[in-house]
Amino acid sequence: MTDIAMSAAERAEVPVVILCGGMGTRIREASEKLPKPLIEIGGRPILWHIMKIYSAHGFRRFVLPLGYKGDQIRDFFLEYGQQGRDVTVSLATGDASWYGDRLTEDWEVTMVETGIETGTGARIKRVEKYLDHPYFLQTYGDGIGDVDIAALYDQHVASGKISTVTGVHPTSRFGEMHVDGGSVVEFNEKPTMADGWVSGGFFVHKREMVDRYLDDDPDLLLEKSPLQRLAHDGELGVFTHEGFWMGMDTFRDWKELNGLWADGQAQWKVWA
Repeated sequence: MTDIAMSAAERAEVPVVILCGGMGTRIREASEKLPKPLIEIGGRPILWHIMKIYSAHGFRRFVLPLGYKGDQIRDFFLEYGQQGRDVTVSLATGDASWYGDRLTEDWEVTMVETGIETGTGARIKRVEKYLDHPYFLQTYGDGIGDVDIAALYDQHVASGKISTVTGVHPTSRFGEMHVDGGSVVEFNEKPTMADGWVSGGFFVHKREMVDRYLDDDPDLLLEKSPLQRLAHDGELGVFTHEGFWMGMDTFRDWKELNGLWADGQAQWKVWA
């Protein structure tokens, strides 16, 4: 077996935790009926898009900590193979006859109830029994980009650090103006600010991170003391990403992402 084949085989066994329990209060127009990860871009849930990004790089084992409206996420995957197929139902017997090809993905999806109001750090802790590999990847159910997940994973393993976070450039919510004297010489509606980095939400962790930095306190947020302590201990690396990245935080973001998909400009579509 070649080194490339071995690497691909290893990636297929690495768990990917996608946090799916939040309430999505800033995109209430859609999240009152659906959990945020099921809000659609181009007719498919953003969660599906995220999983397709990972699977394009060889990662196929997913662990989904559920919370708000988690039953809908569970039903989505239980019924995944039947979506889009024709069906005839006998009302007398309850039997169903399906027509057409089933939707199939080479994914293993484990869904875990972790509480409605549980913090992100505690959600990861509550799925620890399914993290059966020396490493695991982790992200959120509302951010997408053309992040090179395989390169992120390889850099993390080579670094020897406990955790690695993907750094992206922050994006302004306001129009940025370049001014010369009394004139605006350039106006960008939503520019990427080149100065500084923010978390893009795509992580890789050693399995030991769960034991050393997390606990079951429902108020524990990954973004607070765990990541702060990792940084203080010199155990938090960064993988810099200069390409496309966007979080679906608001209704405006949802409209923009759907517009990019409709126009064939979805840079996060790294799969065939």
